[in-house]
Amino acid sequence: MIAQLTLFTLKPDLSGERLEEMMMMTRSTLLKIPEILSLRTGKRIQPEDPWDWFVYIEAETLDKLAIAQDDPHYFKYLQEVIHPSVALQEVHVFEMDPRKDVKYS
Repeated sequence: MIAQLTLFTLKPDLSGERLEEMMMMTRSTLLKIPEILSLRTGKRIQPEDPWDWFVYIEAETLDKLAIAQDDPHYFKYLQEVIHPSVALQEVHVFEMDPRKDVKYS
């Protein structure tokens, strides 16, 4: 099982309402992709944290994650949610199954 955690810093002029809208759009758009098994989003609660919000995605394998990222819904998500509002992002990908060799992920 693969987990992808993406951390985002938003553009300075973004409102709190826009962030709420982005979180809802993330859920409604990405959950249409069959390869995405689980999805979580969240916003920071401590103002001193450098990241404003995150998106967490689970997929069965790295190949399925790549298929999800090639889906038209994913491209729509990037164009409508990410590109207009995000200043910086950092992506981390993890293998979640214990004892599984990561080269077979």
